Amino acid sequence: MRRIALAAAALNFSNKGVCQMSKNMRYWVWLSSMTKISPKRKNQLVEYFGDAEGIWSAPESELKSLPFITAAGFGELVDARKKDESEKILRKVQDRGIRLVTIKDRHYPSNLKNIYDPPVVLYVKGSLSGDENYVSVVGSRKATDYGLKTAENISSELSRLGITVVSGLARGIDSRAHIGALKLGGRTVAVLGCGVDVVYPSENERLMEKIIDCGAVISEYVPGVPPMARNFPARNRIISGMSLGVVVIEAGKGSGSLITADFALEQGREVFAVPGNINSPNSSGTNRLIKDGAKIVTSVDDILEELKLFLKADAEKSPGPKTGNEFLFRGLDSDERKVVECLFHGPLHIDFLAQKCGLSAQMTSSLLIMMELKGIIEQMPGKIFRLKA
Repeated sequence: MRRIALAAAALNFSNKGVCQMSKNMRYWVWLSSMTKISPKRKNQLVEYFGDAEGIWSAPESELKSLPFITAAGFGELVDARKKDESEKILRKVQDRGIRLVTIKDRHYPSNLKNIYDPPVVLYVKGSLSGDENYVSVVGSRKATDYGLKTAENISSELSRLGITVVSGLARGIDSRAHIGALKLGGRTVAVLGCGVDVVYPSENERLMEKIIDCGAVISEYVPGVPPMARNFPARNRIISGMSLGVVVIEAGKGSGSLITADFALEQGREVFAVPGNINSPNSSGTNRLIKDGAKIVTSVDDILEELKLFLKADAEKSPGPKTGNEFLFRGLDSDERKVVECLFHGPLHIDFLAQKCGLSAQMTSSLLIMMELKGIIEQMPGKIFRLKA
């Protein structure tokens, strides 16, 4: 009852039972429900027209002329306007206590906004913040006792330090990561490959309820979408994208956790791996990650050191900005300080960096060259920049 009341308050129901915000949100629901247009293209549409309502209102001739929209995508845009089911989906959202967080919303995770293909809408049960320190902990569904205990211990310690643990609510390592974070009253976020109103796997129903109470369950899929195999690789890009780094604990040769690690590398995130028994198939993937350059993790300190994260207790005692990188500000001008502040939460593409700093492309390019020469930042493949370790 409490959740239903909160959901009703958050969505501001009118006397007719129709959400006042639905006039705006229905367009975002309409956009997010399309399957033939990729997240990247949806974001290009939002950037071009300003918001989802602008896309809805655009003339067909203008939509058809866009160079980044395929014939199939254009067809879906036109058909979706004729067969609009957004109000039906919004009813489900309201009835099931779900919140919508669009990419324009301040509660949308800031790191996730900056990946190549962020979801335009997140469906959320629980509470989500845009400025938390997220670290993902993922691994095998068929985990050993060693892997399960390690996942719980690392996640518990991360949450004790004020870090929000992200995982996928799958059996094995994922579930134990969530349990570890909740153990000491910490926050955790579960990213699903189905609608947030679908419990998968079914045995995690109680765990899912606890996560909603102490964090959030999120998905890019509209309510009611079942857990289909093709959804999970796409889900993994969100797990890595919203995080500062990804910790892999036990992963076999074809584990989905290795897909998450690949996404993390593409997104400029740090990849960590817990070493395992060289004779165990469950550890072949993690041991390979270490050979390929992943940061080896034997304690939480290895993660904190690489990410330059303040301990929660130290941050509370320390006056001034809580970035953990105050030494970097010495001798920097105002524009350079802006760049450091923007990059603190993770690597950014030069275009996103210019936008976040409010600087022209030319100014940003010149600034980055100088800061790279000073040893403050470094460039990664794909014109992505990060603070230098």
